[in-house]
Amino acid sequence: MDFNRLSMVYLNGNFIEKNKASISVMDRGFLFGDGVYEVIPVYQGKLFRLTAHLKRLQNSLDAIKIPNPYSNSEWLNILNQLLGHSQSPNQSLYLQITRGSDTQRRHNFQALTPTVYIESSPLTQKTKQVLEKGFSAIIQPDIRWSRCDIKATSLLANVLYSQNAKENQVEEIILHRNDIITEGATSNVFMIKNGSLFTHPTGTHILSGITRDLALESALACKLPVNESAFSIDGLLGADEVWISSSTREIMPITQIDNQTINHAKVGTYWECVYNHYQQLKND
Repeated sequence: MDFNRLSMVYLNGNFIEKNKASISVMDRGFLFGDGVYEVIPVYQGKLFRLTAHLKRLQNSLDAIKIPNPYSNSEWLNILNQLLGHSQSPNQSLYLQITRGSDTQRRHNFQALTPTVYIESSPLTQKTKQVLEKGFSAIIQPDIRWSRCDIKATSLLANVLYSQNAKENQVEEIILHRNDIITEGATSNVFMIKNGSLFTHPTGTHILSGITRDLALESALACKLPVNESAFSIDGLLGADEVWISSSTREIMPITQIDNQTINHAKVGTYWECVYNHYQQLKND
């Protein structure tokens, strides 16, 4: 049986074909976006930094008072079983947990059985040669709520930003609150200035990505001083290098922002060192 062709997913204890998966119209994830999600990359059939991803998932669940339906060992078993239904060695696993289905639509909630959905899709990585060409971004005000540290499924603002990026033919929308850069619509943001790396500190205004942590780890391995401190739009536009990071992008150089070039539109040497170290971490 060609499971990859059938697109098998996991839904509430069962592995089923994706086109046969369904939830109740009373599910609070459908009605309110009342849920959280996580994205886990898989390289050569091996889950990458699973413990860190499950910890962040637990933090998100705790923040919105949804009980974790599985232990870490149960999550590992389920994810490995789902990976067994695909022939692609590199995958992106999407996990979504909602509060569950209620008997009526109401804003407050009671104890419910969480809805668990997981799907796996092939992860196609950009080659170093492609990344070295650099990518573009534009800056826009951060209109999202003040708990961006929760990886919540209610992503309407992010959806609109991503559509805006598509329409403007740029890779990412970089966000700011009162002139201070926070993060990208779907990424974390870094800049290099005078031989030091800067990125917004963790807190409620950004989602602290697993890849963000690995980028900082790689920067330190490259003898690059790390400053988790806020910086302005002018600081970003005057940077020597700018990067964004996410589980599916890894670490991507940005060489143009708002039609202004960064480092004369060239990818910097610090990015190359950090990129190479990150690739080593994937093989550990």
